[in-house]
Amino acid sequence: RVKADPVAYRLRHLRDPRLGEVVGAAAKAANWEARPSPKPGARKTGIASGRGIACVVYEGGNGWVAMVAEVDVNQDTGTIDVKRLVVAQDSGPISNPDGMRNQIEGGALHCMSLALKEELTWDDQKVTSVDWRTYHTFSLGFRVPVIESVLINRADAEAAGAGEAAGTVVAAAIGNAIFDATGARIRQVPFTPERVKAALGLRPA
Repeated sequence: RVKADPVAYRLRHLRDPRLGEVVGAAAKAANWEARPSPKPGARKTGIASGRGIACVVYEGGNGWVAMVAEVDVNQDTGTIDVKRLVVAQDSGPISNPDGMRNQIEGGALHCMSLALKEELTWDDQKVTSVDWRTYHTFSLGFRVPVIESVLINRADAEAAGAGEAAGTVVAAAIGNAIFDATGARIRQVPFTPERVKAALGLRPA
């Protein structure tokens, strides 16, 4: 723990100006409150709220993206409720803003399912997650978080990726938000209730 504000810490150490720009844009759109993480005085029972940020230069130059995730953690059950995702993305020149937003939202939701639900399982002989009863995804009617997209149009650059880039930071942003809310680090996806509860149990008293 460096006891620093996560946005300020990243901006202080990032060398890529395009990545720094998306980090700043995501934080501004999310009304980021500058403070250390985890949240000082966070409660250790009941519902705890937190926010986290993550960023990436996708594939070394195929998209610059930063995401702020806001979550509620039920510390009694280990369940995670993602309330809001704010995504700032630089994919070069934007020819179709609505299409780019669709790509960002679709990538974010797909990878939220990966971060919270989807897991390949196997025994000593074969894969055991072989159907929709054994491989778990979000079911129809799941609560969709608010997703806000900040599109950075860079008309003088080459076109880069959109949907895959946005998806790569989802698990990290949610994991950082869980840490901010609870002080517990969870490093294995999916963030199942069992794994969240186990991580909560490892916190210092």
